[in-house]
Amino acid sequence: MERYNRNRIYLTEEEQLKIKNVRILLGGAGIGSIIAECALRFGFESITIVDGDKVEISNLNRQNFTDSDKGKFKAECLCERLLKINPKANIQFINSFIDESNVKEIIINHDIAINALDFKSEIPFIFDRICSEQNIFVLHPYNFGWAGYLTIVKPSGYQLSEISNDYNGFELKMADYVVRYGKFWNMPKQWLEKVIDVYKHESEILSPPQLAVASWITAGYCVNAMYNISTNKPVKYFPKFYISSLLCEPND
Repeated sequence: MERYNRNRIYLTEEEQLKIKNVRILLGGAGIGSIIAECALRFGFESITIVDGDKVEISNLNRQNFTDSDKGKFKAECLCERLLKINPKANIQFINSFIDESNVKEIIINHDIAINALDFKSEIPFIFDRICSEQNIFVLHPYNFGWAGYLTIVKPSGYQLSEISNDYNGFELKMADYVVRYGKFWNMPKQWLEKVIDVYKHESEILSPPQLAVASWITAGYCVNAMYNISTNKPVKYFPKFYISSLLCEPND
């Protein structure tokens, strides 16, 4: 346990041993690449990484890859990085996109899943549905630039399709949801509302802007949530969420 000696007091020895064998499924190695390293350093030593994407230079502003990784499979690069941190960890990778033909096979035999899949099809919704059927908790991390965001779908609980069952532009719909939620509870997110408005009016159709700041904040949220779930401590479930930013609103 020398590796995790500085975790003491925050975690009991029993908890540290328990999370070692919790089987984490990482669907998507974008923001998931930051989450995976944070999880491994915390003590989660059983991680399966699934992604068919390759590293591009535009990933390097916020994802856990290096310039020398360009053109290589994200899942494989991340696996290699994690094993350099802890060579004894059980890190598996699959250089493939998750689709209807493999999604169930990939999901089974895991305890917690991280759904960091791109909303380019219905697969993220199918992923969640099968996880629910398998009694697996699903973490949904989002990068809102200056804010880290996490919502958690519990088995048999509310699904993200309550926001919209159309995958097109779902990341933007989630940001809109956060803004509406804040207005309803008098916790405005005017800065995020402005980002959404500018993004909607960009002359080209581009991927949403994202910063490294949010990747690391969200990674911390995810690892904390996985620890709580694994040790039967409380967490908030969707439609509730976690969001953190240093940006202040006028009434703060």
